[in-house]
Amino acid sequence: MKLDIGVGTLAAADTPLLVLPWCQDSERQAERPTANMDPLDESLDLTLTQAVTSGDFRARRGQTLLLYRRGDRGPDRVLLIGVGERGDLNAERLREVGGAAAGRALELGITELTLSVSPSWLGGAVETEEAARALVEGVVLGHWRFEELRSEPGDEPRRRPLHSVTVRVPTAKSRDPAVRGAEYGQVVAEAQNYARELAIRPANIVNPRYLAGEARKLGEELGIEVKVLDREQIQEDGMGALLAVAAGSEEEPRFIVLEYCPEKGSRPLVLLGKGVTFDAGGLSIKTASGMETMKYDMSGAAAVLGAMRAIARLKLGANVIGLIPAVENLPSGHALRPGDVISSRSRKTIEVLNTDAEGRLILADALNYAARYEPDAMIDIATLTGACVVALGHHAIGLMGNDQPLIDEVLAAGGRSGERVWHLPLWEEYRKQLESEVADIKNTGGRAAGTITAGLFLREFVGSAPWAHLDIAGTAWAEKAGPYQPTGPTGVGVRLFTEWVRSRESD
Repeated sequence: MKLDIGVGTLAAADTPLLVLPWCQDSERQAERPTANMDPLDESLDLTLTQAVTSGDFRARRGQTLLLYRRGDRGPDRVLLIGVGERGDLNAERLREVGGAAAGRALELGITELTLSVSPSWLGGAVETEEAARALVEGVVLGHWRFEELRSEPGDEPRRRPLHSVTVRVPTAKSRDPAVRGAEYGQVVAEAQNYARELAIRPANIVNPRYLAGEARKLGEELGIEVKVLDREQIQEDGMGALLAVAAGSEEEPRFIVLEYCPEKGSRPLVLLGKGVTFDAGGLSIKTASGMETMKYDMSGAAAVLGAMRAIARLKLGANVIGLIPAVENLPSGHALRPGDVISSRSRKTIEVLNTDAEGRLILADALNYAARYEPDAMIDIATLTGACVVALGHHAIGLMGNDQPLIDEVLAAGGRSGERVWHLPLWEEYRKQLESEVADIKNTGGRAAGTITAGLFLREFVGSAPWAHLDIAGTAWAEKAGPYQPTGPTGVGVRLFTEWVRSRESD
């Protein structure tokens, strides 16, 4: 997608579709057009003012109104998109505006659009750079559809790809921050769409070998060092927990390492993603309906690959390691059994009472492997527990960790990126639920506080490094569409990870 920055008045914008975010006033009516919009309103034969003063358009959050040019000059169409009350104006509302604009462009069959970013209209609530970033993210994310496996085009009418987006600012002074924000937003949103594509492809395509191949492609394209351990190398490294999960499948496991290190000698940040490319539950088998979306159980791995792509394309100045344990979890005569005791890479023994609690097993070995880098901090991301969906629903990522400053960083990065997180405690009282009579630890603590006990299990394998755990079981897949999110995989974690690494770079 081509990205441009335009400078000038709105009335002079030569575009098929001009998008204007619009706020409500204190009485929850649409704000009146300002004097600088008079030329634009004249090109629309004053229909903009009429729509606002009549009350037909109230600028409610998500409300839209499409107006058409009546004269010879100006944009062909003007799309007003409500953001709600001015006090609620923030980057997420603008991201929603971008998504709504992309959706309307798809409906109209328009391949070009222009987004208005006016510092005076923003009023300091959102800076120009952040506004441009959020709007572009929303457009790129909202325009995404997955159609590569269809033999015929989808049902959406007039489906044409959006190939040009312009961010329009009023003066040259605003151009540079708009460029920075728009370019960042495009890179990160495209990386998130890449993660979505990995998650939505079926498990007969996306298996551990496929993920390894994607990592190698990123390495070749972006200069990331990539190493892939096969079954024999995994065994030599002592990753007994990972191999135990993989035992039930004919698909060979892989352990994928990506190293982006522009700052030689600096301690790295480590991102770890659960890569279960299909989860039938093993011998603790899921129901048929419970398996329907289990191709997305590698969404953590997709987030790490997407984040590494964005970080490298943005040329962020921090060393970042990506680790992905990749397996299938299937039942067979060779599969891990409930009651088995296995030995992890750390030499800790694990009593496996539920083979469907497999993500924590492969992450246990990955977290222990990460210690070899002596990381400055590390974060793992996983569709780990159904309990997280019960606790937080589908709007918040579960966050746990062993270091409060890191927890605060992740909370802040989640807020800035629009991928919100909620901190859950890892109190020692919960640890008793993991005590085993025959091994060092059990892999499940029962139904009570299931998300927390899973986090406590992972903590056993972390070592001394600052660590945070993100449970995305409720946020990795959208059952309902949103302004910039169609139903299906979300690519969650890419924006958060990239924002966190960027904040570390600037420290």
